[in-house]
Amino acid sequence: MSDSGMSATTNPTWLMLGASSAVARAFAREAASHGAGILLAGRDMDDLERQAADLAIRHGVPAAPVPFDARDLGSHRAFAEDCAARAGGPLNVFLAFGVMPDQAEADADPDAAAAMVEANFTGAVTVLAALAPVLEAQGQGTVVALGSVAGDRGRKRNYTYGATKAALLTYLQGYAARLSGAGVKVLCIKAGPVDTGMTWPLPKLPFMASPPAFARAAWARAAKGGGDAYIPGIWWPVMTIIRHIPTRVFNRLNI
Repeated sequence: MSDSGMSATTNPTWLMLGASSAVARAFAREAASHGAGILLAGRDMDDLERQAADLAIRHGVPAAPVPFDARDLGSHRAFAEDCAARAGGPLNVFLAFGVMPDQAEADADPDAAAAMVEANFTGAVTVLAALAPVLEAQGQGTVVALGSVAGDRGRKRNYTYGATKAALLTYLQGYAARLSGAGVKVLCIKAGPVDTGMTWPLPKLPFMASPPAFARAAWARAAKGGGDAYIPGIWWPVMTIIRHIPTRVFNRLNI
């Protein structure tokens, strides 16, 4: 489908930030199945064009690709204005972009660590800040952002990645407070491992969710309101235990 815009609709439009990720693809299909329009934001325009065409044909909803680069911070304000103009109804946001290089790479290369912080946290902050006036002006909307169980406690295997997700959660809590008076709900999902390209190089992880199952759970939880939530829910008791392991014991664990 052409990226020139979307046809008018009274249904909400979901803006998918990082739309080429497996989780964003699944959530876009879930939203489209409920009649929402879709804006697919990312760097791979060929892929996003194909996704948009599939959603439009399969679900009969307006769908369009929009160029977006999380690390091109200076472009985010114009991007937000463009998305507001394209949306045929109230704009909702699903933030799914991020990178997770190996911790050893981040330890050895400060540039790799900085790039991860910029992609996972700084880019999220700047695009959400740019979108805030749009959400406030419309007086409604939902923001769903993918955090991670890795943000609950710094673990030796991925503490730089975990730090970006912990910072994102803190930002989203304040962002939710800012937007609460405008009727906008903000949900941070503390995601456990999902079977995607990001986790393929890793050993098989416990309680791993498929992207469609994850998307269905995220959609259902978003309908209940903002805050933060573990998906799959099994991660709430798991992370409660991990957070309470004494430091002298925790530091000896290879997790």
